[in-house]
Amino acid sequence: MPTRSHTVTWDVEEGPSPHAGLPGLESMRAGIADGVRRSPIFSLMGIRLARAEPGLAVMEGEIGEQHYNSIGIAHGGYAATILDAALWNSVRTTIEPGYGHTTLELKVNYAKALTVKSGRVSCEGKVVHRGGRIAIAEARLTGDEGRTLYAYASSTLMIVKA
Repeated sequence: MPTRSHTVTWDVEEGPSPHAGLPGLESMRAGIADGVRRSPIFSLMGIRLARAEPGLAVMEGEIGEQHYNSIGIAHGGYAATILDAALWNSVRTTIEPGYGHTTLELKVNYAKALTVKSGRVSCEGKVVHRGGRIAIAEARLTGDEGRTLYAYASSTLMIVKA
């Protein structure tokens, strides 16, 4: 039986982020502009933050065979991970210095299987509601420049004083 391998590398950030202390949106835009390093999970999954606007975050990813489960499609955890990242980052665009946020609930609806033939996928997360302590967001994972829906998710996030 043939074998394949997949090597994952990432940079370890020493000390605070160069964008620490900035509001979420400014930090994200600065990170995109200067090519700030991806987190280990994003390196592992082949995901990156592509765009950030007020109340909106766009993640991009590429499905590889390393994401496959035993039935020959990408594991649902891949879709859940990129959806969660888009949801979380959409809320991050609204976060001021001194605050953080965390996911309380994530609901995913799968529409179509992801495979290597899916090519580059895009996941757009949008804030639906932003209160003082609670935010609600929704996201769509699509391919073919938005024509194919692979999954949809909604999430409730809690805003906390850091």
